[in-house]
This record gives sequence, structure tokens and C-alpha cells, in this order.
Amino acid sequence: DNQYHAADLPALTLPVLQERADMVIGARPISEIEHFSPAKKLLQKLGSWVVRVSSGTDVQDAPSGFRAISRTAAQRLIVFNNYTYTLETIIQAGRKNMRVVSVPIRVNGDLRPSKLVKSIPSYLKRSMFTIVRIFVIYQPARFFGIAAALLFGLGFLIGLRFLYFYLTGTGTGHIQSVILAGALMSMGFQCLLVAFLADVIAANRKLLEDIRC
Repeated sequence: DNQYHAADLPALTLPVLQERADMVIGARPISEIEHFSPAKKLLQKLGSWVVRVSSGTDVQDAPSGFRAISRTAAQRLIVFNNYTYTLETIIQAGRKNMRVVSVPIRVNGDLRPSKLVKSIPSYLKRSMFTIVRIFVIYQPARFFGIAAALLFGLGFLIGLRFLYFYLTGTGTGHIQSVILAGALMSMGFQCLLVAFLADVIAANRKLLEDIRC
């Protein structure tokens, strides 16, 4: 779509040719791109942060599609979703201890509407879904563990509230607090079980990927 400056190709491929990197990501000046809306800029940066956390790499512009990949690295990567491949391949590269580097690149002006971004609401929806999906797939124990802690903690606090009223003799009429506390703590415990199960599935998936490669 002529988004990227073709003259930056030599700088993009040089680290791969010199065998200093397995994957090179072209880092766009997101804050300076005029045709990007504030919401899109924020989501681009948020997506990059999520990928850095999930992959353990220092990639600056994860959604960038302007990249160079060595043949060996490409053979070890598995694409599950055509829309999120830019993010997933970086996460896989980081988890497989590949060398991922970023190089600054330039962008061209906006010549036509993006085929991937039909509207800002659509972009927001798909981007948020992608971010959540990445955490669920690549950080399942952390994702469900945090959810479990929040639910269990909230239920525990509500239970303490009822206990306070009960001990002060004003517990009558607050039985709904006990029910809500029990429900939240049960949901938290269930999320904890899901966290363990998801972590085992993630480990099994990694083993299958290693066998395939």
C-alpha cells in the first residue's frame, strides 16, 4: 500500500545479511504520522508494549509489516492468524530465543484508505481483541491468574464487609453480601484452575512447535 519508504530496504535487510539478527522490524515514527488518529497511535503503542511483555524482546513497533526475516527463522515460525501475524511472529521469535532488532524507517503519505482498517471503531475492536488474545495464548497463567486474584480479592473484601456488620450487630439485611462474596470467590477459584490448565496446554503447544521445527 506504499506505506513504507522503499529506500529503507537496505537498512532493513543489513542486520540479517550480516547475521546479526534473525528478524528485523522497521520502526515507524508513530507519534509523527499525521494521518494516524490519536486512538490508532495509542493502540499501536499499546500493542507494541503487549508484545514486548509477551515476547521478552525490545521491539519498538510490533504492528509494523515492514520487516526482514532470515530463512532459518521463517521456517521456525508458525502463523495462526493472517490479521495478527505481525504480532504473533514476534512473540514466537522471542520465545524461541531468536535475535529480534528494530531499525528506524520512514513512511510515505496516505495515498488511499487502508484495506485492513475500514473504520476507527472496527480497528479499535479488532486491536483490543488481538491484544487480549495474545495474552490468553502466550501468557495464559498470568492472564487467568490476575483474573482469579481480582475476583477472589473482591469477594474476600465483600466478605470482610459483611463480617464487620455481623460483629457490630448490624448484619441483618446484608445476607446478599455473603452470597455475592461466595460467588466471586468461587469464580476466582475456577479462574485459578483455568490458569493451571491453560499453562499446561501452552507448554504442550510449545513442545509441539519444537517437534515441528
